[in-house]
Amino acid sequence: MTTTTHRIVVLGAGYTGLFAAVRLARRTRKLDVRITLVNPSARFTERLRMHQIAAGQELAHHDIPAILDGTGIQFVQGWATAIHPEARTVRVDGAGDLAYDELIYALGSATDTATVPGVADHAWTLNDPRVAHEFAGRLTELAAVGGTVAVCGAGLTGIEAATEIAESHPGLRVTLVGSGEPGAMMGEKARAYLNAALDRLGIQRAIGQRVTKVLPAAVELADGTLLAADLTLWTSGVRVAPLAAESGIAVDEHGLIVVDPTLTSVSHPTIHAIGDAAAVRQAWGAVHGTCQSGLPTAAYTADSIAARLRGKPVRPFRFGYFHQPVSLGRRDAVIQFTHADDSPRRLYLTGRPARIYKELVSSSPVPSVKASKKMTTTVQLSKGGKATRVRA
Repeated sequence: MTTTTHRIVVLGAGYTGLFAAVRLARRTRKLDVRITLVNPSARFTERLRMHQIAAGQELAHHDIPAILDGTGIQFVQGWATAIHPEARTVRVDGAGDLAYDELIYALGSATDTATVPGVADHAWTLNDPRVAHEFAGRLTELAAVGGTVAVCGAGLTGIEAATEIAESHPGLRVTLVGSGEPGAMMGEKARAYLNAALDRLGIQRAIGQRVTKVLPAAVELADGTLLAADLTLWTSGVRVAPLAAESGIAVDEHGLIVVDPTLTSVSHPTIHAIGDAAAVRQAWGAVHGTCQSGLPTAAYTADSIAARLRGKPVRPFRFGYFHQPVSLGRRDAVIQFTHADDSPRRLYLTGRPARIYKELVSSSPVPSVKASKKMTTTVQLSKGGKATRVRA
């Protein structure tokens, strides 16, 4: 039996998948379109705020079906286990095969626990809110006896986790471990402020060496040094879901779906990739996975699909970075403003103004998603200007 209904399946209900589905539902509300959103959990996970859960703070519970109420989107809870691009179907545990005319692939990334020995067995991650809650309980017990915590990874996630833990549990001894300098991507003054904040919170640093093994009560560094740690939180490295590669979709060396300038798969034009799942390039270079870049890819893809269904042309995706916001506990932050390629500008914010700014740009996305059911919301701070224009 043939159908004229255009079937769109969205895989993943994280920041990008949920936003893309809701925005697309509004954009196509007068068209014969059926949107299905697939996710393993019915609870929306705020990945950007997982470090707060790990430090012992409670976040609001958001139920995905409740967020979707009134949109007409069908929610299917289950794991997507296979994509058959030629047949245009997705197999979902417990739901069978879902047929699609277009697929939005929004399966994000997770912390890599397979590369360094011992991480999977002895370290904690911020991949799952249930695990983060359990970690928070262990922290409380450990703080009472003056225990030690190693946060491995000196990137933004590691910095935010270490400062949150140190501020919430002053009885702990916290060490930030990383091969690179904390705030290396920032300008000199913003980086100096960040390091002063780490000093103020009593956070020790083991910088300049990579971790070669995680043990039950220590981490081993490349020079053989054993750094004692009652608990190890691993925030270094990311991995993407292998589903795209296993399904025969063209991916790059990192497993990201290779897309054209309209974020459409170069091997399968009915598949669109957004957020951490897409290998997106601009004239200035490769886009790296952050919420700052992910939500614009979601909005763009929703808008471009709706435009094509109406027979309208679609312009290439353009994006430029605008800032690097970093929380330093609940009472402090540093904001480094950037050029389109994420290199630092001279302008930066610190202290209370930075904390207020950080809360504005990195607060829960749920209100914005709900608002997008009724209006077109703006999520892109910069399209990069001249830096994103392809030069002849």
